[in-house]
Amino acid sequence: FAPEFLWLGRHRFDFFIDNLIPVSVVILIVVAVLCWVFLELTRHGRLMYAIGSNARAAALAGTNVNRYKVLAYMISGVLASIGGILLAARLGRGDIASGNNLLLDSVAAALIGYAVMGVAKPNAFGTAIGALFVGILLQGLTMMNAPYYTQDFVKGAVLVIALVFTFVLTGRRGGSHH
Repeated sequence: FAPEFLWLGRHRFDFFIDNLIPVSVVILIVVAVLCWVFLELTRHGRLMYAIGSNARAAALAGTNVNRYKVLAYMISGVLASIGGILLAARLGRGDIASGNNLLLDSVAAALIGYAVMGVAKPNAFGTAIGALFVGILLQGLTMMNAPYYTQDFVKGAVLVIALVFTFVLTGRRGGSHH
C-alpha cells in the first residue's frame, strides 16, 4: 500500500502526550458527531428512531418505511467501508477475514452505548463511548500480555454487564410509567 494510505491506520497525533491519539480515533469522533447530529437534530434521524421503535406506527403516520430502511442500510454500508479501509490501513493488507474477531467488540460497544447516560435507547454518542471503552480495555489487556482467551472472557463479561445494566435501566424506565 501507499505510505499515505498506511498513514490512516498507523499515524498518531500528539495531544499533551506524544503519539497519543490514533487517526482512527479522530475519524471515530468525527463520524460519531455527524451521526449524532443526523439522528438527534434532523427530521430524518427522528424518523429512523421512530421506525426502529415501531415500523408499523411510523408507516401509519405517513413515513415511507422502506425508503428509510434502504437509507439505513446505505449508511451502514458506508460506515462499514470506512471501518474496513481503516482496518486495512492499520494492518497493511486487505484480508476478507481480518475483521472477524471484531464482532463481539462491536456488539459490546453498541450495548454499552445503549446504556450510556441512563437513556436506555440507541444513541450515536453512547456507541462511540462504548467503542472507545472496549478499545481502551482491549489495549490495556494487550499491554498486560493477557492471553487471547482472557481477552475474550473479559469482552464477554463486559457484554453481560452491559446487558444487565441495560435491562435494569429499561426495567426502571418501563416500571415508572405504570
